[in-house]
Amino acid sequence: MAGTDHSNTPEWAGPTPAFILVAPQMGENIGAAARAMWNFGLDRMRLVNPRDGWPNAKAVAMASGAARVLDQVKLVDETTEACADLTYVYATTARGRDLTKPVMTPEAAMVDAHARIAAGEKVGVLFGPERAGLANEDIVLANALISVPVNPAFASLNLAQCVLLTAYEWRRQAEEVEPVRLSGKARPANGAEIAALKTHLEEKLDAVNFFWPEDKRASMLENLRNMISRMPLTDADVRTFHGILRALAREIGQK
Repeated sequence: MAGTDHSNTPEWAGPTPAFILVAPQMGENIGAAARAMWNFGLDRMRLVNPRDGWPNAKAVAMASGAARVLDQVKLVDETTEACADLTYVYATTARGRDLTKPVMTPEAAMVDAHARIAAGEKVGVLFGPERAGLANEDIVLANALISVPVNPAFASLNLAQCVLLTAYEWRRQAEEVEPVRLSGKARPANGAEIAALKTHLEEKLDAVNFFWPEDKRASMLENLRNMISRMPLTDADVRTFHGILRALAREIGQK
C-alpha cells in the first residue's frame, strides 16, 4: 500500500515506547524497522552496538521516507544504557526461556504499554539481532516478554516484521486507556536505579561467598537479576533495599 499525507502528522504526537534494536546486523534491517515504526507513528529508536556501525547509508536508503526516525536515533554500546531511563521494558522472543517472567501477546503488551505511558512511565521494547534473537543477559533486563503466537514449525520473524507487528498493535490500541496510577509520592524505579540495586546486592552477596560453588555463579546471578527485574519496584523501594543492605553489612562487619 502506498500513500502519505504529511498534514496528518500532528495527530500522532504524544509519548510513545522506545524501540530498542540490540546488535542489529544489517543496515537494511534497521531502515526497514524505522519505516515500520513511522508507519504507525513511532519515532523513538535506540540502537545497541550495530554490527555495521552508525550512521549507515543502507539503513537510510531502506527507510525511504522515515528519515525522522533515523535522525533521532540514540546510539549506545550496551543494552543497560538503552534501558537506563526506562521504568518498564518488554523483550520480544520467539523461543521459550528458562527465565520466569510474564509472557504477553503483542496486543496485550501494547495495551499494557499504553496504560503505563498514560500513567507517566517510560516504556521500551527490546528486539534482538537477526540471527539468534536476544541473549539471556538482555532478557534479564526486561520486566515482561512479548511472544507472537506463530506457527511453531516456523516461529522466527525477521527484525522488521517483529517491529511492524508490535508497532501496529501500539497504534491499534491507541484509543484512550485508563491509566493505572501509584498512590502516594513514589514513582516507578528506572533502569539505572534497578541496575545500581543489582550491583549493590551482588557486591554484598559476593562478600559473604553467596555465589558458590563457582561453576553455579553465572546461573545464580542470572536468576537473581531476573527476579529483581520482575518486581514492580518504586524509587522508594530501591532506597529501602539499599538501606537494608547497608544495615545488614554493618551487622556482619562488612565495609
